[in-house]
Amino acid sequence: MVVATVKKPFDFYECNIDRPGAVLVAGVDEVGRGPLAGPVLAAAVIFPPGVFIPGVTDSKQLTSKQRDFLFPLIKEKSIALGLGLIGPREIDRLNILQASLSAMEKAVFHLNLMPDLILVDGNRPLNHPVVQECLIRGDRLSHSIGAASIVAKVVRDKLMESWHYRFPQYNFFKNKGYGTREHLSALKKYGPCPLHRLSFRGTVPDETPKTG
Repeated sequence: MVVATVKKPFDFYECNIDRPGAVLVAGVDEVGRGPLAGPVLAAAVIFPPGVFIPGVTDSKQLTSKQRDFLFPLIKEKSIALGLGLIGPREIDRLNILQASLSAMEKAVFHLNLMPDLILVDGNRPLNHPVVQECLIRGDRLSHSIGAASIVAKVVRDKLMESWHYRFPQYNFFKNKGYGTREHLSALKKYGPCPLHRLSFRGTVPDETPKTG
């Protein structure tokens, strides 16, 4: 396992693979660790060697409009894309760290190609036989991890927006499940719904929300 600490070109880890035969590189990232409601969702992306999409970076550094512009380009130019989702009850059972790792493992499993190398956002390897490199803040260091973060963010946001119509009192369309003042006020008034993570502080009235 390699933990990145030195600034390198954004496609360094895709273009400089010091392993014979390592051609297909999968970047994997997750979103949704902090919200009080909804799933944690991961994506894994493999690009053909040499493909680079300008503008791809950590999804948190982009506006919703920018992510929506890049999302179809990533789908078009990638040769494999996998998603992994862990729902609220499983998050409660596992804890958010294990749920995040499980979501990333599912995303890699759902790729239609077996990668030669997996670039994982964070400092913990996945339970997977393929060689891995763990990159702290990898969505800002690796093109494929950045792309995965965008895919995961767009897909999760769309899910939360769709669930808004079933549970409009929480305004998931706007807050995406995060513990905004409006969301916390709705929790005090209506209590949690099936999408809420009951193990998170903030889903019970008069508790301070957990942010990580």
